[in-house]
Amino acid sequence: FKSYEGRFRVLAPGVMTEKTDTVITELGNLDYHVFWHQTDNKDADNLFYMISYCDYPEGSVHSDSTKFLREFFQTTLESAAAAVDGEVIYSTDIEYKDFPGKFWRIEYLKGNAVIKTKAFLINSRYYSLQTIMYKNNSLNPSTDKFFDSFSVF
Repeated sequence: FKSYEGRFRVLAPGVMTEKTDTVITELGNLDYHVFWHQTDNKDADNLFYMISYCDYPEGSVHSDSTKFLREFFQTTLESAAAAVDGEVIYSTDIEYKDFPGKFWRIEYLKGNAVIKTKAFLINSRYYSLQTIMYKNNSLNPSTDKFFDSFSVF
């Protein structure tokens, strides 16, 4: 799957649906672009695949703001866990081509489901890749294939 506007590509397991939401923030209105694929196959490695991005206003959030980034990613993963009434089980710092990022795992639905997220800040654009699966499928090659195929252009 390629998004020319989003300047990224990723291997997707099927057709990706696109939606853009406007999110009202302290920084102003942000257009949040979301692409997802959901399967009805309950035995699939992952039930849901998603990639999203948004552009922050110039001068507000940038990948070279190292002092700010720790708090930015921590707040982001805590908000993600709160949104699904889940618990962050694991998180670590990562990079994509020398740009800062974070990987985290959230368990939710009383520990029966898992959301894995890789997020990056590339200049002032935030990218997030997610997969959702049942906990018994939490170690599956399809998530790695999806995450590892991500590239920006």
